Formats: sequence, C-alpha cells, structure tokens
Amino acid sequence: MGSSARKSRLLREVKNFETKPPWGITCKPQKEDIYDILLVTLQGPKGTPYEGGTFKLVVTIPDKYPFEPPLVKFTTPVYHPNIDDSGRICMDMLKMPPKGTWSPTMTLETLMVSLQTLMANPNPDDPLMVDEAYEYKYDIDRFMKHARKFTEMHAKKSK
Repeated sequence: MGSSARKSRLLREVKNFETKPPWGITCKPQKEDIYDILLVTLQGPKGTPYEGGTFKLVVTIPDKYPFEPPLVKFTTPVYHPNIDDSGRICMDMLKMPPKGTWSPTMTLETLMVSLQTLMANPNPDDPLMVDEAYEYKYDIDRFMKHARKFTEMHAKKSK
C-alpha cells in the first residue's frame, strides 16, 4: 500500500469518526491534514469505575499502516491492570501476530471500541500492572474504589 493509499484510508477512517461516531469516541489529526498522529478521546464506559471520565490518547500511525498496528498511548492516567503509568496498553490487537491479533482489515474505530471494551473488562491474566491485576482478581471492591478515585482525579473536568 503506497503512501497515497495509506493516506486515503486514514482520511476515510478519521472521517467516519465525524460522520457516524461510535459512542463516546472522537478522533482528530493532531495537525490538520497530517494523519501521522491522531488525538483520540474516549468516554469511560457506562457502568464502570471510568464512567463520567474523559480519557485522552495519542495514536501514532506507522508508515506501514495498515500492515502494522498503530502505537496507542493514554495521556490521561488510568488505574487499570492493562494500562501502565506511562499510558502503554497491553492488548492483543495492538501487537503483530504471532503474539498479537493485529490484522490490516482492522480499523481505528474497531481498535478504539475494543479499547473501551478493555477498560470495561480488564484482562488481569495479561497485566502490565501486577498490583492492579491482583486487586482486580482478589479484591474487586477495592479495585473499583481505586479506579473511581483515580478517574475523579485525572479524567473528570472540574466544574
């Protein structure tokens, strides 16, 4: 896929966020008409300790996209077993096979919706944050309390 095909695909994918956005997700280029770095906001999934929070992410699109997955990082701190202190995310879709499940048929929208799903359903068996994973598995109430407090501190707009 040449750079023009890559650009037209990215253009189409980003436009889809404007025309029929998935619930609670926005995606815009960091600089107008340059699609190498995208700024994404995710609303915390309903019924989770992240509900009501707005989480910001930076998505860096590799030159070989869609044959390589984008690099996705949270810039808003998240208390979560699969998201570390520097915003890195442990999710199969963000890795190339054989370790991961990235495929050129995946879109940014699929990826962001899956990320929202991961927020709602952590995978404590493949953690980046061992303490949070342990808490999630063995003391869910305490995990929920910590995650809610963290969301209040970092992801909610102060009135």
